[in-house]
Amino acid sequence: MSARFTIARLGAQGDGVAEAEGGQVFVPFALPGETVTAARNGQHGELMAVLEASPQRVDPACRHFGECGGCVIQHLEESAYRAWKRDKVVHALGSRQIATEVAELVPCAPETRRRVTLSARRTEKAMLLGYNRASSHSIVDIEECPIAVPAIVAALDVLRALADRICATKDVFRLTVTTTETGLDVAAQGSGRLDDGRRRAAADFAMRGGFARLSIDGEVIIEPRRPKVSFDGVAVEPPPGAFLQATAEAEAAMAGLVTAHLARARHVADLFAGCGTFALRLAKGAQVHAVEGDAASLAALDRAFRFGAGLKRVTAERRDLFRRPLIAGELQKFDGLVFDPPRAGAEDQCRQIAKSDIPLVAAVSCNPGTLARDLAILVAGGYHVKSVTPIDQFLWSAHVEAVALLEKPRRRR
Repeated sequence: MSARFTIARLGAQGDGVAEAEGGQVFVPFALPGETVTAARNGQHGELMAVLEASPQRVDPACRHFGECGGCVIQHLEESAYRAWKRDKVVHALGSRQIATEVAELVPCAPETRRRVTLSARRTEKAMLLGYNRASSHSIVDIEECPIAVPAIVAALDVLRALADRICATKDVFRLTVTTTETGLDVAAQGSGRLDDGRRRAAADFAMRGGFARLSIDGEVIIEPRRPKVSFDGVAVEPPPGAFLQATAEAEAAMAGLVTAHLARARHVADLFAGCGTFALRLAKGAQVHAVEGDAASLAALDRAFRFGAGLKRVTAERRDLFRRPLIAGELQKFDGLVFDPPRAGAEDQCRQIAKSDIPLVAAVSCNPGTLARDLAILVAGGYHVKSVTPIDQFLWSAHVEAVALLEKPRRRR
């Protein structure tokens, strides 16, 4: 049965939150101040109608919004949207009693997402290619995507045809599509094993489609042109499916904050270094020790350094920092450090950093909750948080990045 609700605020995932008998109700696509009817199932409400709309409600940018689960909040006016994302970081820090300056959100423009992961599945009628529906494993077959760069959107039909040619499974599989300087890099996961004939056909299609590379489950099927990206002028050839920041603009904003903060450092550690997003930029002014658990990404970083020009020494170490963090004694030789872990954060590593005397630390995070936890560990170890800058690179989603800059007086020995 449906009931009437008044929305009090936006929740962390972009749902409208109503206070009701029996507890809070979370209503997707509802905004603060609105009166709505929704079908309630425990704490979840399915929006039926907006009876009194918020003045902050705007028309969504995409025809698939509300059906596709990729975006949750296209219907919120821009200034309110930016405030909501910034507040996510403010609230996370406050929950850990971290008092510091939180800058205004660095915004994300439409049509800038250079790396997307699409879901694909063959049905009796057609090959579906798109994103999962909200809270579902079913796929919304997309015709547009206003967050993605135009090169990816223009290739959707070709990508759908490619998915059809490589599909050897009844299950859902993934295509990670990355825009590079030499063309689209397509990495398929879980599409099934191809026989020799279908493998050749897929390679021929990828060649005719103008893709830079096609790989399946990490194996390169064809690579007409080596995919290349640049980190402040240093060319990198990322391995299949490699992690890159979602937008080049957000990457530049993060890197600008990190390199400016560590400008005085002469021997820097880059932990969770990936393909060298920060390491190769920092190497223009300092020696860098890059630590990363993924061998292929580390090899790409090392190769970029060896063929790069004007860089100081970069050393590379393969190491699982979750299982074996750098201990405080190993960290003492550095006068600057940056870490950019996955969403789980770097709790154990931060406990070791907190014991060290590294004077300058930059923390990059895609999860305000784990960032706040990690910063609290560093603060307890004597660090001062100078500033935190929220950065939006997952437009209209609930995700927000942040860069925190910390300092610690170095003890005399």
